[in-house]
Amino acid sequence: MSDGDLFRLYSQRILALAADIPHSAPLPAPDATAKKRAPLCGSTVEVALTVENGRITGYSQTVRACALGQASAAIFGHNIIGRSREEVQALRDALARMLAGQGPVPTAPFAEYEILQAAQDYPNRHGSILLAPDATLLAFDQI
Repeated sequence: MSDGDLFRLYSQRILALAADIPHSAPLPAPDATAKKRAPLCGSTVEVALTVENGRITGYSQTVRACALGQASAAIFGHNIIGRSREEVQALRDALARMLAGQGPVPTAPFAEYEILQAAQDYPNRHGSILLAPDATLLAFDQI
């Protein structure tokens, strides 16, 4: 990986997001918790949810990931309250297609994932980027 590739991959915006991960305080009484690990890099995200009428009303996340996984968790966390399982699944699928170069950037409110398009060329990072939605889907499945 060249210095230019590293610079593009770890842009200032990605690093700023990685430093601003929301919902890091534990939920006092979650309805479900789940943890996912990206096998290629070892990154992990653990989430806790409260859900009412099929929509997320409370969310917390513990993120131990590379800057790309942290940035993804930040984008996800800033937009997750009020979302249904179907919306999370649609985001996860759109994000996976974007990373594979087979689809556009996810739509609003998750359009900020555009900054992670540079990761398309680094499939070993895709798992880390998908951790927050994957863990959230797993938690939803426990409810």
